[in-house]
Amino acid sequence: MGKQENHSQLMNYIKIARPDHWIKNFFIVPGIVLAVILIDQPDNLSVFLLKLAAGFFATCFIASANYVINEWLDAEFDKYHPTKKYRPVVSQNMKFSLVMVEYFICIIIGLLLSLPVNLPFLLTEVWLLVMGILYNVKPIRTKDIVYLDVLSESINNMIRLLLGWFIICENVYPPSSILVGYWMAGAFLMAVKRYAEYRMIGDPKLAGSYRKSFARYTEATLLCSSFYYGLCATFLIGIFLLKYRIEYIVAIPLLFLLFCYYLYIAHKPDSAAQKPEKLFREKKLMLLVGLLIVLFAVLTVIDIPTMKMWENAFFIPTGR
Repeated sequence: MGKQENHSQLMNYIKIARPDHWIKNFFIVPGIVLAVILIDQPDNLSVFLLKLAAGFFATCFIASANYVINEWLDAEFDKYHPTKKYRPVVSQNMKFSLVMVEYFICIIIGLLLSLPVNLPFLLTEVWLLVMGILYNVKPIRTKDIVYLDVLSESINNMIRLLLGWFIICENVYPPSSILVGYWMAGAFLMAVKRYAEYRMIGDPKLAGSYRKSFARYTEATLLCSSFYYGLCATFLIGIFLLKYRIEYIVAIPLLFLLFCYYLYIAHKPDSAAQKPEKLFREKKLMLLVGLLIVLFAVLTVIDIPTMKMWENAFFIPTGR
């Protein structure tokens, strides 16, 4: 019985690190692809694969450190959430000292794995860690500040893009248009998540008890803010696409459709938008993502001569 209890307690500590959320760290892949397209392919494939593995798991452990501190500090609020009240920190007798040990172990492993990649990658992982502290820890705790909650959390999207980029290239930075556009895309996803959560709770007073920023949000402001972030994201990503390869304009309508369909998902009962790690179950969404990836791949290698006239119309310089 004692062994079973110890195993159960161990699983609780593993659970608050959210290894099931590690799939989110595949957001570093677009940064890798972007660097390969704009800069160059890695010279040594085996070295690249080692850096990729180290970089991916470094990001996973730093993200888990942020999740651990988030779960502990959110326990007093999660008890008001219909499903999060069953999280181990809320419902089980977990020790603060062990949670802190787990937090620092995740940090140490994450930073050690970052060292073989390069210095810019290591510093960006530190940035990701600091954002977790700013988001969760008082007196700042951006999580409680209306609008800043979304913007400070979604900047992790941009950080992951940089992490992927630095695995390939450490001497230059990606274009600002795609960096900020990626940030705004993350803000759109986060605002839609908040919108779905708010609708699911269905009680403004209870929602405000669960998340302080919800006390100043409404369904309308959450929906309008997500629309704003979506406009910013598609505008900035569109600038990048048109600037670097005119053929990408063909993919823009499908990109817009992807944003719209994600907002549609938020209106489903128990929407997967509330739990992004479960979005892979949305088959139509995955189909749209797959089609967009294939279309971008095709447009990257195929020139459309009749579209070259648009370069002058948009005042877009050729080349890199």
